[in-house]
Amino acid sequence: MCARSKSEQTASAAIVLDEKDYAILRLLQQNAKLTVREIAATIHLSATPVHERIKRMEASGVIKQYATLLDHRKVKKGIMVICYISLKEHNRKIAKVFIDAVNGFPEVLECYNISGQFDFMLKIVSENMETYHDFYLHKLSMIKGISHTQSIFVMGILKDTHQLL
Repeated sequence: MCARSKSEQTASAAIVLDEKDYAILRLLQQNAKLTVREIAATIHLSATPVHERIKRMEASGVIKQYATLLDHRKVKKGIMVICYISLKEHNRKIAKVFIDAVNGFPEVLECYNISGQFDFMLKIVSENMETYHDFYLHKLSMIKGISHTQSIFVMGILKDTHQLL
């Protein structure tokens, strides 16, 4: 439904990684604040090749960004909602309207184009049920082209990781 941009296509092209690259990636996933020297000492390389490897992986898109992960409950985002969305029609114009709107909502942490009964899955955080209801009524449901939504409220998080390796 949604065409990938040229930069997304380039970023998805596979690059060759060796065991040292994977070791660097594992360490950075665990703690992105590690210094090049700390990483180098751990994987038994000098700092210069570690720095070059990190820069290569950043430039190639293997490392997309560095982020600080927050506990949503401790920053007044006590409710998490998975919201499934179906569009009325499947065309680029309606999809673009939806995607542009969702990208502008800070409440939406993640948006996936999915297969099956629904077209999109959103991961949304809000302060409480009342603020989610307000978001739903005054923002989400106002997007033109939505035919059906289903909100599922997360009761507990059993696993929450961003580590791929």
